[in-house]
Amino acid sequence: MSTVAISEGAIRIDGRPTQIISGTIHYFRVRPEQWRDRIEKARMMGLNAIETYVCHNLHEPRRGEFDFSGGLDLGRFLDEVAAAGMYAIVRPGPYICAEWENGGLPPWALAVPDIEFRCANPAFLEICDRYLDQVFMYLRPRLATAGGPVIAVQIENEYGSYGNDKEYLAHLRDHYLRNGIDVPLFTSDGPEPWMLQGGTLPGVFQTLNFGSRSAEAFASGRRFRPEGPDFCMEFWNGWFDHWGEEHHTRPAADAAAELDAMLKAGASVNFFVFCGGTNFGFTAGANGNGDRPGDYAPTVTSYDYDGPLSEAGDPTEKFFAFQEVIRKYCPERAFGTPVAGRKAAYGRVGLLESAPLLGQLDRLAEKHFHRTMPTMEECGQNYGFIHYRTRLSGPLQQEKLYFPVVRDRVTAYVDGRWIGSVWRNDSDRHLTFSTPEGGATLDLLVENTGRINYGPLVGRDCKGLPGGVGIFWQLQSGFDVWNLELDDLSRLEYEPFRETENLPAFHRAFFEVDEAHDTFLEFPGVKGVVWINGFNLGRYWDIGPGNTLYVPAPVLRKGRNEIVVLELHKLKESAVRFVAEPDLG
Repeated sequence: MSTVAISEGAIRIDGRPTQIISGTIHYFRVRPEQWRDRIEKARMMGLNAIETYVCHNLHEPRRGEFDFSGGLDLGRFLDEVAAAGMYAIVRPGPYICAEWENGGLPPWALAVPDIEFRCANPAFLEICDRYLDQVFMYLRPRLATAGGPVIAVQIENEYGSYGNDKEYLAHLRDHYLRNGIDVPLFTSDGPEPWMLQGGTLPGVFQTLNFGSRSAEAFASGRRFRPEGPDFCMEFWNGWFDHWGEEHHTRPAADAAAELDAMLKAGASVNFFVFCGGTNFGFTAGANGNGDRPGDYAPTVTSYDYDGPLSEAGDPTEKFFAFQEVIRKYCPERAFGTPVAGRKAAYGRVGLLESAPLLGQLDRLAEKHFHRTMPTMEECGQNYGFIHYRTRLSGPLQQEKLYFPVVRDRVTAYVDGRWIGSVWRNDSDRHLTFSTPEGGATLDLLVENTGRINYGPLVGRDCKGLPGGVGIFWQLQSGFDVWNLELDDLSRLEYEPFRETENLPAFHRAFFEVDEAHDTFLEFPGVKGVVWINGFNLGRYWDIGPGNTLYVPAPVLRKGRNEIVVLELHKLKESAVRFVAEPDLG
């Protein structure tokens, strides 16, 4: 057992001043079979701690139903950190940002009556307390004071960027203390005065988040906590990508120079990130401040972040540049030289079967009828797509369908014929259509491309078509609704493969693997989702950046493997291609 304290201007472990050099690994963005590899490589770079968020939304997928198993086994992850002889820093939120869907807050909470997020709202506090009580069961036996690796635990996350409700922060602090979290508690905020005024709390250690100008940032922090010590909890050594942008990179020499300045000054540092991992499935979040054109930016599937370890866990130029800086200040640490893991190019795999989505709705979800158009949250749905169907009168010639609010992309079909798509950022939200004398069936497939994870719209980004759909201003009513979470594709019925341009369809193939290695799948079409052996790799979109999805070796199995592609518009060819190198743009 150890004692951990913040005193006399230092982080003291068993009374000794300790400089923490940590790295972020989100256990939920890395397959559990790869945790040990990533943690060991952090030790090789010279780190003495691993930091992770805890994601409320995956741990409580339905209200009151908790999951800490498999890839969500927080306890096992922390045990791996301990086995490597490293400290752990845990940030349970309940809000985490992290470019993660809804900032980690559970989507079902958006439908709770009278709830207000990230404040001393009774409904929200009840949800937070119940979630934290579950997390504490995994933290308490792994605190440093109990002989475990955890030396610090965060309260909330970058709260000063959002609010200044001290009653809320104090409630969280007191709940931690009442439940035996007896290692130092801390907050983390940007160094701007308004952020520090809103996000810090008396008696709670203050840390800072930034990517450059460390001396200026620490000086700003010292105006609020002159006693220190200085700790950059998020050293942004790279950055993340949004769909349609250029891929972000940061020169290794530039980031290493900033690291050198912080370590020379005696500051502690956490690399955000050390190894970013992947936004598998529908877990990627988004940035945005509203529904104006161009105001919404969803995050891509890869969370490579241009960090010291690549998305696939390989050392980058930054790894060795950072290692040399750390060696200057901590020469006694056990450095090592990690090697890149083996990659395989499994080549071209021909698609064999197809299942057009519009004919599979009842096999994917139960149909419900609604007078008005419900959101995903009103239907109890977390992720994926929501499908609306109604009957339009006729005849109508060259009329306009109007979508007041689109969350986030709607594709429309009249009698099974594609008439167009509207994206949340579009300035024109009209589609032209016609119907015959007897009317026509209108199908609307709406994709949630990620709830906003940062800013005042966190917890307010309900998905679907919240404003309904109109023929000009005449709102339509009477909808059959299917909630397409797409977490079980086993009931799909396939037919021989066929091209389906602008009609959404699942396409399936099988391929053989002699040995399972990491590989990369080229984007197979315009826009869609890919599953391998039932595991959702995530979204692809030909607007980039990049052109590949990471396929971790543990997703594959020796022998026969299944791949399913949901393509919304058009495949590049009647096949998919596995390559040995990533293309992130």
